[in-house]
Amino acid sequence: MFALLFLVFSCAFISYCWVSSVLSLLIASLVSLFLLNQVFSGSYNLLFSTSTLSLLMVLLSVLLCFLSVISTPSVKSPMYITWIVLLGFILVLTFTMGNVLLFYIFFEIALIPTLLLIIGWGYQPERLQAGTYMMLYTVTASLPLLVMILWRCISSGTYSLFILNNVNFSFFYPVMVMVVFGAFLVKLPMYTVHLWLPKAHVEAPLAGSMILAGILLKLGGFGITRMALCFSLSACTSWSFFLVSLSIWGALLATLMCIRQTDMKALVAYSSVGHMGIVAAGYILDRCWGYLSATVTMVAHGMSSSALFCLTYFTYEKIHSRSLAYSSGMLVAFPALALLWFLFTIINMAAPGTLNLLGELFIVPCLYSVSSPLVVIMGFMVFLSAVYNMYLYTSICHGQFSSSVSSSSPLRNFEKVSLVAHLLVLMFIFKGCLFLFLVSLEL
Repeated sequence: MFALLFLVFSCAFISYCWVSSVLSLLIASLVSLFLLNQVFSGSYNLLFSTSTLSLLMVLLSVLLCFLSVISTPSVKSPMYITWIVLLGFILVLTFTMGNVLLFYIFFEIALIPTLLLIIGWGYQPERLQAGTYMMLYTVTASLPLLVMILWRCISSGTYSLFILNNVNFSFFYPVMVMVVFGAFLVKLPMYTVHLWLPKAHVEAPLAGSMILAGILLKLGGFGITRMALCFSLSACTSWSFFLVSLSIWGALLATLMCIRQTDMKALVAYSSVGHMGIVAAGYILDRCWGYLSATVTMVAHGMSSSALFCLTYFTYEKIHSRSLAYSSGMLVAFPALALLWFLFTIINMAAPGTLNLLGELFIVPCLYSVSSPLVVIMGFMVFLSAVYNMYLYTSICHGQFSSSVSSSSPLRNFEKVSLVAHLLVLMFIFKGCLFLFLVSLEL
């Protein structure tokens, strides 16, 4: 089945036609959805290792590549489509790789198409600085991880993740937790090492922002689970508690930063930092509820943040500005667009009945078992999350009718299709048994 998925990606990569690329990515999305249906299965060999979590990430990767192409039909450059398809192919290999060294290699290679998308199709001259920030932060943090992986694999005599999970690592030091998890915490990113993310989002084209927020950040959470198995890091309570505390505190500070933003794209970028703090805390604690919370949050955030970046881009095309001061009165001019802003902002603020709410609720028992003050901090973060989402919606849709909005075109069909497709994926809340099976298989 994976051979079929790779074949479809190869066809999309070879073809320089926009229509055939879209159809190929659509077929790949359906194939990955079929693979996800096999929730009781897991496979291991010398090269690949698949589980429910990896198949879920594969579905997100393929689907977001498809949505990013159909969301920008005006950009039909062959190189643009090629880099998007190649990035999706690399992400599929990363999430299904059972060889630890190859997992690291593909983890780093995924930065190259992202960098080329930012530099080649970014909006401002500052895109070169944004690309430099992204490469320096991520590559610098991951080089010590490469040394640790080589040490671990050479001492154990194998590169297979399945075998490493069953071989004790006798040369363990507590500081190794920072080295091993550091590369993935920068990728998430965790607050204090997040400065590259807002710059990359603001300068990236729509496809780059969608894939970066929707799936590339999830490489950090996925990598934490893989390295925890490889190095048997679940027993490191002191350093784990430090990283969890820093993640939750950082999430609170990131939500405060959102309230200060005037650029709607920067606001959505900083909101990603807050949500990824929950993912980092859930996976590092390595408990059932934390694992479930982090996985649900990754899926929910992957689709909601991608949709918010779509809305930001579609709004920018209509008023030619990302400033919240020039975008008021959208409710009068574009009721359909205002409705979609309302739906995705309440999803992003974890309203009842959404996957985001489940992700935030499931982390509470985990945090309470470690330290009750962390639950209080988490409560403040949830409250501030509602504040900045309401601030975003009211600034764009309510208020005095702006003259810059009146001369804009209505919402087009491909924009409606893209945003409704994001909503359909969030219907995974009706398939909650999928996440329960995931926890039972992974832990």
